[in-house]
Amino acid sequence: MRFVGFLCVVALPVFGQYSARKDGDAIRLEDGARQTVVSVTPARGNNGLSMKVKGHEVFGGMQGMGGVPFLAPWANRLDEDAFYANGKKYLLNMGLGNVRGQIPMHGVLQNASQWEVVEVKADGNAAWVTSRLDFYRNPDWMEQFPFAHTIEMTHRLHDGTLEVMVKLNNLSTAPMPVSIGFHSFYQVDDAPRDDWTFRLGARTHWILNPQKIPTGETEPIGKFLPSQPDGGSLKDVKLDDLFDDLIRDADGKATMWLKGKSEKVEVSFGPNYKAVVSYFPGGPTQNFICFEPMAGITDAMNMAQKGTYKDLQSIPPGGTWQESFWVKPSGY
Repeated sequence: MRFVGFLCVVALPVFGQYSARKDGDAIRLEDGARQTVVSVTPARGNNGLSMKVKGHEVFGGMQGMGGVPFLAPWANRLDEDAFYANGKKYLLNMGLGNVRGQIPMHGVLQNASQWEVVEVKADGNAAWVTSRLDFYRNPDWMEQFPFAHTIEMTHRLHDGTLEVMVKLNNLSTAPMPVSIGFHSFYQVDDAPRDDWTFRLGARTHWILNPQKIPTGETEPIGKFLPSQPDGGSLKDVKLDDLFDDLIRDADGKATMWLKGKSEKVEVSFGPNYKAVVSYFPGGPTQNFICFEPMAGITDAMNMAQKGTYKDLQSIPPGGTWQESFWVKPSGY
């Protein structure tokens, strides 16, 4: 079934263990055999807002943000009210009010309501929803990032694992830099927070200045977190840090995890996610950790211009960039 918005949504049939349907302002994907339900809210930034296994919430959050918010056209921070692309400097128009923070953070799409639902479907193998955003149609977005493009995102639930796939199509006549990411929150609830353990599948820690911008210096992750990359306790740990040189398996996936007593959440990044930001503030009510898949490091476009970052990705005119990450709960 194809449709725009929710005007043509009807109750969709159940195919064995999988179903997909509209539920209020959300799309509900369900894997009945594994008692797993995912809720995606297209009108709220196309956020994967909830993932529950046997009634236990997998996604965490804090006031004003939770789930797996999409950050574009840049993730995390820029070091000035401007970015560089193809050797040119592009100034942000801070007067438009669609850029967050004194240091520009998280792009302009976090709460975008213009996502159009293209397909909601279930078959014998999975349940999924695909949504599309025509970035080039919004002049306020184009004022901030003048590269005409479209974004397609699919949330797919299969065998209790959620895949989030993003496809960027560059419609402009110039190469388009790729600096997107997700601010994804995770939690377990079968153990006190001080008993949680975690693993960051990375080898390198980027040293940040007080504004959380990379200085250009790096160090081995074990120097910053002695328990990593093999995994260790979150007790007495606070994080708002950037890592790359991700440790990958034969399929090119890099895997992070959070574990309680038996509950475990594994998050795997595809090869085009080059870096991870991990956020664990450690406050008394902040029972979550973020494993944030990022196409490049914080401030990647500007760091590339300075020559201190070599892995900035770009899409040629008429080309496509695509990547996925996967969330796999177990032990529930």
